This record gives sequence, structure tokens and C-alpha cells, in this order.
Amino acid sequence: MEQVERDSMDFDVVIVGAGPSGLAAACRLMQQANEAEQELTVCVVEKGSEVGAHILSGAVFEPRALDELFPDWKERGAPLTTPATRDELYLLKDADKAQKLPSALVPKSMHNTGGDQTRYVISAANLSRWLAEQAEGLGVEIFPGFAAQESIVEDGVVKGILIGDMGVSAEGQPKDSYMPGMELRAKYTLFAEGARGHLGKRLIQQYDLDAGKDPQHYGIGLKELWDIPAEQHEPGLVLHGSGWPLDKHTHGGWFLYHADNQQVVVGLIMDLAYQNPWLSPFDEFQRMKHHPVLAKHLTGGKRIAYGARAITKGGLNCLPKMTFPGGLLIGCDAGTLNFSKIKGLHTAMKSGLVAGEAVFEAIAGGDEGGRELSAFTEKWEASWAYAELKESASFGPAIHKYGTVAGGAYNFLNQLLGSKLPNVHDTTPDHATLKPAGEFEKIDYPRPDGKLSFDKLSSVYLSNTNHEEDQPCHLKLADPALPIRDNLPEYAEPAQRYCPAGVYEVIEGDDGKPQFQINFQNCVHCKTCDIKDPAQNITWVAPEGGGGPNYPNM
Repeated sequence: MEQVERDSMDFDVVIVGAGPSGLAAACRLMQQANEAEQELTVCVVEKGSEVGAHILSGAVFEPRALDELFPDWKERGAPLTTPATRDELYLLKDADKAQKLPSALVPKSMHNTGGDQTRYVISAANLSRWLAEQAEGLGVEIFPGFAAQESIVEDGVVKGILIGDMGVSAEGQPKDSYMPGMELRAKYTLFAEGARGHLGKRLIQQYDLDAGKDPQHYGIGLKELWDIPAEQHEPGLVLHGSGWPLDKHTHGGWFLYHADNQQVVVGLIMDLAYQNPWLSPFDEFQRMKHHPVLAKHLTGGKRIAYGARAITKGGLNCLPKMTFPGGLLIGCDAGTLNFSKIKGLHTAMKSGLVAGEAVFEAIAGGDEGGRELSAFTEKWEASWAYAELKESASFGPAIHKYGTVAGGAYNFLNQLLGSKLPNVHDTTPDHATLKPAGEFEKIDYPRPDGKLSFDKLSSVYLSNTNHEEDQPCHLKLADPALPIRDNLPEYAEPAQRYCPAGVYEVIEGDDGKPQFQINFQNCVHCKTCDIKDPAQNITWVAPEGGGGPNYPNM
């Protein structure tokens, strides 16, 4: 397409992503500006069709950061209505047997009841919607349905973002509905895109933000929302577990939470450091629900929503530098999740609060933007969220290195000793862990029964995923021939299985030869392909704004 003239808007701060970290930063910025009676312009752009449309998390929520942001959140009607009341932790030994672990043997970070703070079973999407209402009430401008496509970088300084064009055909030509994307320029730009944000990924590379750090590690989280019979419902019951159906070389765990309104959320988090290319996280999740420990909560219920999302879980050893000239990486875009708690909302929000305070301090002092905010680093490293990450730095690497049981024992002992054991590192990136398909037996997954287990396409339907079909494919192949030439003979082309939405297929072409087909309309924006492809041949970029899943209260 020819070079087009673009409109430009100027703000003090632009925030990419209307999730908990981005909205916490926006609220904190405007709180300070209003208190100081200082004019401040803050804009949040969100690629989802509405705030919350792309938000998916477990979630048992610690309100510590929310307490700091809005001490009166209860009076404001925050969607925290179901306190966690009871904890259970299981090791599934096989398809029928399980061992319930006594509370005394559960690492303290995994406890969700007791202590000095109540935790809540929540919808992260609804929390984001509520935070957006608070932000707009404070004077923040929020633009849903607009996808940030590029960072504006001039003379090595981030000056804002470019919104993706709308109305471009699959061939890259403007349609009748064509609308060129705008430039949103700012003194400071905060990137809060969530796990494996496509702009954050480029910024980490461009500014070498991960120098001296372990490679980032990820999991894929799959989640369903169920309506269940009243007699099976116990609001606030929190179940976690590991073991079957995952083998000893495949790490992960499941969760099942009783929320409000006779609903249960159930999910599987599977490490993307797995070795067997025949594994399908989606199918492992589906058969897992047949275990009696889980099935008794779901039987007689109805599945009403499905989704999947990558999780940034490397912890402190993998946390990149979060500052660069003109901007910050915050929340899961950087990797602030505390995997020892299986929680990231509270730490993501805290990174947003710290960002809001550091940026406002600079602008209120007359800063015209473009600097690298070392004050953020000082404030962040002095925060309770950073202390949490420091305390649990070895949690994920120990499980990778020693396995679920031995790694869990290491973590239990380490927490008992106040994190005095030597720090454990995992320096192998997730995409480099796959072994040749020939070293494993092909997995014959059971057919879904339509009651507890389901197929991919009916699941994608429940995610309300939609993309304009006549647009450029947002899943870019550096070498289009590589999937069939290299990945198929070596790894049986694992994209067919690691994708939880049926985006990638190997089909027979007209010439009788295998072809790699991308059904990008199915994409739920989980980013797993960008992370796990063994050749790092797939790059996820934002499609036309508003495309993707439309999660209700996930």
C-alpha cells in the first residue's frame, strides 16, 4: 500500500492494553493529577471489541494492590463478591486415583484461605470492566476496538504508538471501508499488553531489555466456565492439583473454583517447556475433566464459555528491564506474575501503580518526556510485589529442573527456610525443548463425550471469536515453506496440537502433497504459536481492531 497521511493525537501518557495493569496505571495517574489540580491527558487503547473482551484469568484474587488504589472498592461496587472459603490440593495419580495433600505439606504461597487478607474468586474480565469505569470517571480516555500495531520510535526514543489500519483486504489493498490508523503520541507510553505482547516482544529485542536474564518461560492456560446444579455449588471452594494426565516430563496443574451465581471455573495450566510434540494441551485438558475429583463438580452442569491464553511465568530470573527511553513495560507484558501463588493480577496492578506514580512525578516536575525513568526501577524494586517475586525466584525453575514432586519438595523447603536455598535457573527457552516426534508414541486422545469433554471447534464457538475474513493474516510466517519442509518430518508439525483453537492444520493439497493451512479466523489470541514454534517461524501481530474472542465474564 502507498504511504498514507495519518492523523495524530497528542497525550501526556498513552497506555497499550486495558487489563488490570494498564487500567491501574491510568487510574493512579489521574488520581494524582486530580489531587494536584494539574491537567493531564491519559489515553488507553484496547484491541478487544470492549474492555474485558480479551481478558482471561483463573482467578483467585488478592486485593492488596486494589486496596491501595481504591481503599473504598467495596462501596464503589467492585466485582469481588465471593471470598475464598476452603482450599483443597490434590495429586492425581492416574485416571481414577488421587491423593489429597494435607494442608501442612502445601507450600504457604499456595494457601488461599486464612492469613491476614481475604482472597476472592473473581472474573478478571469483569474486574477490568469495573476498573475502566473508575478510570473514565477520573478522566481517562479509553478507546476499545483499536489495535496498537507499531511503536513510534524516533532517535532511539519511544514517542507513542501507531494504531493499525482498518479496512485492508487480504491482499493488502484498501477496501471501501478503509480507514488509516492514527498516530497516538505521548510523553510516555506504557505497554500493558499481557503475556507475549507483540510490541513488548519487539521492545525487549530492540532495547536488549533481557540482557543477563534467563529466557522467559510460559504456560498455556485453558479455561471453561460452567453453570452447575445448586446442590453441587459451594461458593468460595478452591481446588488445585497436578499429576495425571500429564506425564513426569510435562509440568502443569489444574484449578477448579466455585464462583458466584452457581458457576464453576475449571482450567489447566501446562508449561510450554514440554518435550513431546504429540502433546495437545487442549486434549489433555478435556480428558482431565473426566477424573472423579473434577467430574463430581461438573457432572449435570453446562459449559457456557471457553478460552485460552499464554501465561508469562518465568518470575524474577526472567524479568526484563522494564524501562527504556520514553516508556515502560508493565504487568504480564514484562512478566510480573508470581507463579508460586498461581497469581498475577495483584502484582500486575502493583506494577501499574508504581508506573503511574513514577510517570506522574516526572511530568509534574516539568518533564517533557522521552527519558528513561530510573525512578520507576527504584520504586518497583522497593515494592512488596518485587519482594514477592524475589522470594519465589526459584519456584518455576525448580519444577522444570527437578520435576513436579521433587521440585515441589524443594519449593516447600525453600519457603520453610525463608528462601535461603541456592537460586535455581532454567536457561533453555520453551521453543527449544521439543524432541523429535519419532522418540515418542503418537497419543491417541479419547473422543469427547459432549458432556464433560468437547472438540476444539465447539469450544472456539463458545469463545465468541470473530475476525473480519478479508484482512491480512495476522499470523506471519518468516519462511512459509518451513512447516512442511522442517517441522512436519521432525516434529509432526506440532502447531496442529499446541494451538488450542484449531488455527493450524496440515491438509492434503490438490497435488496430493501436504500443505500448511492457517485458519486465522479461529485465533483466540493466546500467543502459544509465537512462543512454542520450534523454529520461531511464527510471529503473532495484532489483527484489525475488535477482532478475536469476546469473553463474557472470564
